[in-house]
Amino acid sequence: MSATVSTPPPASGPEPDAGAAAPAGSGGGRGRLGGRGVWRRFTSSRAAVVAAAVVGLLVLVAVFAPLLAALEGQDPTTFHDALIDSGRGGVPLGSFGGISADHWLGVEPTTGRDLFARVVYGARVSLGVAIGATVLQVLIGVTVGLAAGVGGRLLDSLLGRFIDLILAFPGLVFSIALLAIVPSSFPRPVLLVVVLGVLGWAGVARIVRGQTLTLRETDYVAAARLAGVHPVRVARREILPGLAAPVLTYAALLLPGNVVAEAALSFLGIGVRPPTSSWGQMLSTATTWFRGDPTYVLIPAALLFVTVLAFTLAGDGLRTALDPRARARVQGRGRGRAS
Repeated sequence: MSATVSTPPPASGPEPDAGAAAPAGSGGGRGRLGGRGVWRRFTSSRAAVVAAAVVGLLVLVAVFAPLLAALEGQDPTTFHDALIDSGRGGVPLGSFGGISADHWLGVEPTTGRDLFARVVYGARVSLGVAIGATVLQVLIGVTVGLAAGVGGRLLDSLLGRFIDLILAFPGLVFSIALLAIVPSSFPRPVLLVVVLGVLGWAGVARIVRGQTLTLRETDYVAAARLAGVHPVRVARREILPGLAAPVLTYAALLLPGNVVAEAALSFLGIGVRPPTSSWGQMLSTATTWFRGDPTYVLIPAALLFVTVLAFTLAGDGLRTALDPRARARVQGRGRGRAS
């Protein structure tokens, strides 16, 4: 008499996170991002959420600068000579730089122009130049890096040496020289975008090239190449989606650097020129007033500090959200030091 032995069903493991991003190189996900998982990991960091809210507020201020200036009833170019104490060298009348119900942040020394209107219009230039330069850097960097990674050995070698040359190039010196000789009739914000974008794409290209060389060895890319798919189509449909995470992360960290670069060039007097306002240009004219009118110095300096800090924290949160293993590595190193 034979006894029937019932085999219990195999235990099912934990269900995979539907929102998590598939690792680069997996045939199923092909490196594409899982939106829900990325959003959940990003919102789990309070610092990143607050920083993203500040960035969003700054962008709204830049977009609606004319509306905000009209709400105050001022504009960034009108002179108010009656609000300046000419006997003291042009210091604004009143306390804290002439802050009043009509001028929410006071007025500019020697000219009397409304400081709030110049700050919100300056946000347009500072953020617009930084965002435009970042987009241009990403476009050039992805194109060159992808061509180096997908092309043959000769093309990879040539583009690799060209990337190294751009990285070693003295970008600040070249920017100063170029901005000094370009005619003043050329729009300075557009010129700043072009200069910062053309000189700052090499870091993106190096990251894209390395990631592309890794993705080339995956099974689904090898299968597409063996099937005779055109290399351009392989790069666009099979490799490019896997580059989204590192490119987005690096772009988020490029933004604050471009904000500082625009401010530095305008501070040196070769960036945006009056009457167009930018935070760096305002700092350049405010350096001589740190004793007579400290408010005029503190406002653009504080805005630059908050903007760079917010973009940096938001970029760090995005990096952690796109690469969940990064936080585990950091926490592991912290526990190792504590033990």
